[in-house]
Formats: sequence, structure tokens, C-alpha cells
Amino acid sequence: MRRSTTALLALGAVTAAAAGGVLFLGAGDGTGSPGKGGDGLPPATATVVRTDLVLSRTVDGRIDFAQRRAVKAAVEGTVTVAAAEGRTVRRGEALYELNDKPVTLLYGPVPAFREMKKGHRGSDVLQLERNLRDLGYGAGLYVDTEYGEDTEAAVKRWQKHLNRETTGRVGRGDVVFQPAEVKVVSADAALADQVGPDAPVLTIASTRPVVRALLEQTDGALTARGTKVEVTLPSGKTVPGKVAGTVRPEGEGGAEDSGGGGGGGGGGQEGITVEVVLDGGSRAASGEDPEAAASVTFVSEAREGVLAVPVEAVVALRGENGGYGLQVVKGGTAEMIRVETGMTADGRIEVSGAGLRAGMKVGVAKP
Repeated sequence: MRRSTTALLALGAVTAAAAGGVLFLGAGDGTGSPGKGGDGLPPATATVVRTDLVLSRTVDGRIDFAQRRAVKAAVEGTVTVAAAEGRTVRRGEALYELNDKPVTLLYGPVPAFREMKKGHRGSDVLQLERNLRDLGYGAGLYVDTEYGEDTEAAVKRWQKHLNRETTGRVGRGDVVFQPAEVKVVSADAALADQVGPDAPVLTIASTRPVVRALLEQTDGALTARGTKVEVTLPSGKTVPGKVAGTVRPEGEGGAEDSGGGGGGGGGGQEGITVEVVLDGGSRAASGEDPEAAASVTFVSEAREGVLAVPVEAVVALRGENGGYGLQVVKGGTAEMIRVETGMTADGRIEVSGAGLRAGMKVGVAKP
């Protein structure tokens, strides 16, 4: 269900009304006196309803993929096979080729920070051995943190399969470790480009689809991790989701922001870019056009099953006690009752009070 983009403005409107009485039916003395019409009845009535009130903000968004980051060359060389944009790359497959040698994707959290060879120890060796095992080169391999003769032999078998020189060593730039399979978002280096160390070669992302949307800086409260949203996809299908965090805008590194919400993200742009994960994961966005706009509704507050009336029905009571009331219409008479007010959304306000129930007729200021 789409929510009004002006719902948040209603809250400010009713606050102003409380101060100046602009939107209220009138003023009463709290004693149960009738309205000022010639017959003692208000000019129009509305019904007290039990409903859900939701404060929301709707903005445009676009389908993207989570955790964008650049892959940079570890060594100098010439791109002999460029990355294929849009391709999903899995363990053991080449991201691109440099100097006619594949740069292979392996899984693991530790980046490839050195050449690995016999005699080395460390967590990078451990995750290399796990990958060799999972790729089918684990015969005789003992998976641990030591790069021993068994590791060297497994690496040689793997290199032979790749038609590479069987050195038994894994050089810097031979592999790229990532947590899982990745999608190639863009090829930052083209075929025959010369790249040096730390030059971006391609941009990758998780295969998990997300929707990115730009909020105003004043909407910082909506960027909190876990904030519920409703996303209307380009096809018109509406799916639920939640805020995963904020991200830096493209052109400022494209990396994920370390913050988790609260208005701290956005990399200095005029607004905050939030990343929304969809319930249902990749199935939710299957077949959607990534070039078309989506619509994202952020729910900042919700009250379920409350009594509500039109904002215009609430009366500012005079007297030293003040407060608010409703002019309850019964048959040919009207009686003022005191009520407590709560959340306002979409032109309705939450009300509660002794004897108040759904179905009652209350006065409003205009037909």
C-alpha cells in the first residue's frame, strides 16, 4: 500500500494548529455545551474509526547491488582480458586477465597481501588451503595455517589446470579474496590498458539486490539500520524491505559507508544515500528493469488499531485546564467530551478518552 508523501507534513500542521487553533472545529468550555449552529449542532460530522496510522516518506530509488567496492591491480601489467560487466564470478573463476594470466576469485575475508610460498604461516594460507580443497585439489592436503609441501603440491596441481607455470607459489596479483561470489558492476580498465599497482581494474558488488534511495539530511532518523520500508518496483510489484545502512555516493569511491544509519552517511553530498535490502532477496527483484526507477516508502512511526478522527474534529478547550475535546453528536444533541490526542498522519489524529468508541459521530468544522 502506497503512503502519501505529505504524511510527515501533517504532524507539523497539527502542531501549529495546537498552538493557534487554526485547524480546529472551534473552542469549548469542556462542560458538554453544544456547538454554535442555530440548532446547537455542528455543520458536519465524521465517524470515529479504529484504524492504523502511519507516518511515512516516499522517494525515488533504483535497483542496485550491495557492497560495491573496487578491485585494484596488485602488480603492474597489461589487461589482456577485461572484466565482463554484469557477469557473476564464482570461486575459481577469473575476474580478468593481466599479462595473459588469470586473476582468480577465491573466497575468504583476508585480502591477498603477499606472495604465499612454502614456509609461510598465517590466516591467508589457511583460507588458500580451504579454497584448494573446495576446488577439488585437496588430495593429500592438510588444511592448516602452514604452507608446507602438501600445500605446494596442491597449488601446482591447480596451476597446471589453469595452464600457468607450476611454481607452487601464489604470487601477489594471482588471486583476489572476497567473502563470496560477486557481480561485476563495471570494467574500470579496458582491454590493452596499462595498469599499475593500486589502479582500479573493475568494480564488484554482492549478488544480493538492493534498492538505493536519496533522502534529505533532515530525514536522518529514517536511515537507521532496520527501518521498515515498502518498495514499489518498476513492474509495479510492492515488496517489503528494511534499511541496511548508508553508502557513499558514486564518484566518491563507491564503497560502503562504515556507518549504520542515524544521518552520518552520504559522503558530504546534499542528502543521504540509503541502501535497502528486500525481503525475499534476489527473488524479489527477479526480472525487474535495473534502469527504471523504483519508489521507496520509509515508515518512521506506526500506530496499529487506534481510534482516529479527522484533524478538523479536534477542539481546543478553553479554561485553565485546557486540553482537547470532541463534540459527540447523538441524535439531535451534541456533547463535548475531553480526549487525549496522539499521532497524526494522512489528515487523521489518534484520540482516546472515557466513553469514546468506534462508530461515534463527532462534529467537524466544515462539510
